[in-house]
Amino acid sequence: MINVLKPYPDAASGAEIIAGTQLWLERAVIGLNLCPFAKSVFVKKQVRYALSAANTADELLAELEHELMHLADTAPNELDTTLLIHPHVMTDFLDFHFFLGEVDALIRNLGFEGVFQIASLHPQYEFAGSAPDDIANFTNRSPYPTLHLLRESSIDRAVAAFPDAEAIFERNIETMERLGHEGWKKLWLS
Repeated sequence: MINVLKPYPDAASGAEIIAGTQLWLERAVIGLNLCPFAKSVFVKKQVRYALSAANTADELLAELEHELMHLADTAPNELDTTLLIHPHVMTDFLDFHFFLGEVDALIRNLGFEGVFQIASLHPQYEFAGSAPDDIANFTNRSPYPTLHLLRESSIDRAVAAFPDAEAIFERNIETMERLGHEGWKKLWLS
């Protein structure tokens, strides 16, 4: 589903942003099994792609609040998760990283602590202590800055159904190391 929260400056580029995000979800997240829980909601069409035209942190927080409320008001079997894609704001990873504190505060202020959590995805994602070009960083590198809104109840069910869920992080790093930079580039050919 494409959802433009504000009039998007260019509908064609908006469609390209959504398509690029969907391709990344299919080929990287699902294709490499980086998130073993993603395929189910993707196949059931329970993923919302919310494209933000925000240019400031305050605008993005307002849109995040809107998306959290929408997720809260929608049955999980209809909508399980939302990708809030924001290509024009928080494009610098450090700004994005520090912005996540405001995101957590918003969740607390709305009373959604323990109900929703946000996963952070960014084209420059960098784990603490890693080099910028470390292939492990690519497990969280999306084509555009993205806030992934997740239902805690869905995470709990998925973790209960997935043996050894705490090993996902390590397995993802091993997958990326086997793939390497050349393999990552090949994912996007064709």
